[in-house]
Amino acid sequence: MKKPDDYDLSDPRRARVRREAERLLAKADALGCFPTPVQAILDVSRLEVVPEDFANPSLLARLRNGAQGLLKRALSKVLGIFDVQAGLIFIDRTLKLVKQTFITFHETGHFTLPWQRDAYIVIEDCDKTLEPEIADGFDREANIFASEVIFQLDSFMTEARDLPFGVKVPLDLARRYGASAYAAIRQYVVKHHRACAVLVLNPPEVDVQFGFHLTLRRSLASASFASQVGPVDWSEVYTPSHHFWDLIPTGKRKMSSPRTIVLTNTDRVRHRCVAEAFSTGFNVFLLILVEKELGATIVVPNAPRKGVSLVK
Repeated sequence: MKKPDDYDLSDPRRARVRREAERLLAKADALGCFPTPVQAILDVSRLEVVPEDFANPSLLARLRNGAQGLLKRALSKVLGIFDVQAGLIFIDRTLKLVKQTFITFHETGHFTLPWQRDAYIVIEDCDKTLEPEIADGFDREANIFASEVIFQLDSFMTEARDLPFGVKVPLDLARRYGASAYAAIRQYVVKHHRACAVLVLNPPEVDVQFGFHLTLRRSLASASFASQVGPVDWSEVYTPSHHFWDLIPTGKRKMSSPRTIVLTNTDRVRHRCVAEAFSTGFNVFLLILVEKELGATIVVPNAPRKGVSLVK
């Protein structure tokens, strides 16, 4: 089932979060340092990541009991825990380093955003809990805060816009910024000036009829894509009968070459696009660009069905 966007915020709230991220980056003298130095951010925030791994269930239980309900959990699955009172962050050390970094900045966001920090202090004092909708909004803000810190505001997109459009751009820049493929591709699409979108597909699932199929985890689009194309009723399930199937890397393939596709929006208006895909071995990303955004397109003769386009 498609998941809701866990970065969805109003523009004013997003702007407030961005200002706090910029302030912290400047205070840590981290602007222009790639990847963003985690320790420098923690030092100026007066926070500490505990080296001990809490993945052990008994340790996790002990942390919760010892904190007497004053711990702020991160995300829907417990990947990190923030002891607000002590300024201590506990992280699941079995996670990849890029994920640990994101969680560290996510928890730092809870402490740095003044309206959140004050709320958690009140909770500690009166032993109450946040309403679910408030907690969800705070997590969205912390996600955006972590993203702004990792990608250093507009720095990532400034570099990306100077390069030819394609999925390799965010993947290459991800290493420079210390980000996951998912975070980099998300940043690339959502903030891009061109009309583009990405479909994030879940890992393959066993399918009696087709052997396996993939389901849609999330769809993301740039503002320009939303304006030019409008809403698209994306398929929830992808099987060999779907017209995107040839794009999906299978077997040992990690990438598929760009090729032309036709998208139909909810008003039944057709749009020619160029699409390519990348697989992390876990998620599959289908990157889509409206064809008229291209400066030049060469159609390769004898291309597979739907045609193949090389983007210059």
